[in-house]
Amino acid sequence: MHDTLALLQQHAFPPMRRRRLRTLQVNLGYKCNQQCVHCHVNAGPHRTELMSAEHVDLVLHFLEAGSVEILDVTGGAPELNPEFRRLVDRTRALGRRVIDRCNLTILEVPGHEDLAKFLADRQVEIIASLPCYLEQNVERQRGAGVFSASLRGLRRLNALGYGDDSGRLPLHLVYNPQGPVLPPPQESLEADYKRELGRLGIRFDRLYTLCNMPIKRFGSMLVSRGEFGAYLRLLADNHRPENLENVMCRDLLSVDWQGYVYDCDFNQMLGLGLAGGRVHLSGLLGETLEGRPIQVRDHCYGCTAGQGSSCGGALAKSQAS
Repeated sequence: MHDTLALLQQHAFPPMRRRRLRTLQVNLGYKCNQQCVHCHVNAGPHRTELMSAEHVDLVLHFLEAGSVEILDVTGGAPELNPEFRRLVDRTRALGRRVIDRCNLTILEVPGHEDLAKFLADRQVEIIASLPCYLEQNVERQRGAGVFSASLRGLRRLNALGYGDDSGRLPLHLVYNPQGPVLPPPQESLEADYKRELGRLGIRFDRLYTLCNMPIKRFGSMLVSRGEFGAYLRLLADNHRPENLENVMCRDLLSVDWQGYVYDCDFNQMLGLGLAGGRVHLSGLLGETLEGRPIQVRDHCYGCTAGQGSSCGGALAKSQAS
């Protein structure tokens, strides 16, 4: 796999500083039951990295001691970590909001048949990957059988009350492009998703459009195809300065499976620690991050190009053509 960090400039992207921390995004490990071509984590069935019980305890201590409002759990497939359910239970007992970034097919993996009910019973918000409403496109990106398994997972969640417009059990879907292009306008694509999935009897709340990041598996593919530089230019040429105010790294902290911290999940995958160093979550207990500089490189244009892109989807309304 090609290393893309060396291809990303340090000073071209505008400097930024952190605000008050609101969201702790914890990567429970890189093991996944899928292996998607766009994956910036390079996750897959053969990855063995999983957060330990001791580091889960540290995350819980950090949540208990601080004012973080949201625990955002990701992977890989975070549910494959044996500590996942304990982390969710303890965090909900603290009264904090929990988001599970779910790939939907995990709901059918042996040993996880009761996972959907577990999430519903704890009122866990689900952000689920479904990169298209067309079977051919999904399976080109995520593998054979993934589309139908994803639909079964969505129906199971709907049956438990997810996506019923009450707001009690939020269910959001995530779209990302098939290749080195910007996502289409989020509002119009959401309408397409709701129309097409509605015909199949499936409900969801919001669609989040995410830009593919030129790092790890996707970045390496671009290098192999000779498209890396052109994609970076596309992102930089479509930079909108107004998106800088709402990018996720301003009030989010990313934690890797070993407990080390980063400004965002993408910097985690590049090994870009806070302020250029290797900082552990245990060293931030009682500390404030507000005002600290954020580590930026050219991949950050992926969050500010066009409508912008974050863990919560587009940052701005689409511009009139």
